[in-house]
Amino acid sequence: MRILRFLLRRLLQLVPVLLGVVVLTFLLVRVLPGDPIRTILGPNATEADAAAARARFGLDQPLWRQFLDYVGGLFTGDFGTSIQSGASVGSEMAVRVGPTVELVVIALAVALVLATVLGIWSARNAGRFGDHTVRVAALVGNSVPEFWLGLVLVLVGYSVLGWAPAPSGRVDPDTDLSLITGADLLDAALTANGPAFVSALEHLVLPVATLVIVIVAPLLRSVRASALEVLASEAYAAAAAHGLGDRLLLRGYLVRAALVRLPALAALVFGFSIGSTVLVEYVFSWQGFGQWALRGLLYRDYPVVQASVLVIALFYVVVFLIADVVHAVLDPRVRI
Repeated sequence: MRILRFLLRRLLQLVPVLLGVVVLTFLLVRVLPGDPIRTILGPNATEADAAAARARFGLDQPLWRQFLDYVGGLFTGDFGTSIQSGASVGSEMAVRVGPTVELVVIALAVALVLATVLGIWSARNAGRFGDHTVRVAALVGNSVPEFWLGLVLVLVGYSVLGWAPAPSGRVDPDTDLSLITGADLLDAALTANGPAFVSALEHLVLPVATLVIVIVAPLLRSVRASALEVLASEAYAAAAAHGLGDRLLLRGYLVRAALVRLPALAALVFGFSIGSTVLVEYVFSWQGFGQWALRGLLYRDYPVVQASVLVIALFYVVVFLIADVVHAVLDPRVRI
């Protein structure tokens, strides 16, 4: 009940946060330089053509009327109509969010496992050659631009070794995959489509590896720093002095305490990755949420920009809510 009350209280607190995001995004995209109507019509369009296009998308209305129409649409699940494509923003976003979320979730899960294992191992072997190797490798991975790293992995994994498929999409088209959520691997599992599952898994290898190498460094450093604090604590020294075995010390004293800071950092990495995977998506022709949002920003497509910012903000607040609950479970000193 305590966690349930905490969740309800935090969900209520999300309302003013998301309302602030809606207001700020609506106003800021309209003060950006550039005219979305002129962008889609081209330089040869007449004023009459531009006026007709503005009327079609409601941009000839006063700002307050446009805002009320936008907010009213949000309550019914209508994110508006894309100025660039003329299609529903909600339907376009529905097929774009799933692939990116699947990519980021799998990459973050792999990075968390690696960070936990390598971070604790590195702390227990602090100052040795292996510790230095892990820290330098993580630092190098974090310093490399993700698009360059993706290109290198494509060169090695596809062109040289032939271990991975060409960076031409998320699944082979001849697998007849039926989309349910938009996340290809999940949809293949839900529809029991074995060839599509294998194909989606193969296409995930290189983009997931790219993201893991980029995001694992801060997670690993956090785990290692926390583990070093635990290893230097009086409680751990007393437990070791009483003759507790290595396995009990590891499970009972080290692992849980070393992971306390990880949920908040993982939530930050997840939210950042949702909006910043655009370069990885371009390298691997992923056709995901980042590419769609960037294209909307380049064309000043107001409904697309507003919807993408709102979705990213929603991911942030929900993931941080989950991180707070996990933090409270790991650290009994935290009261929720």
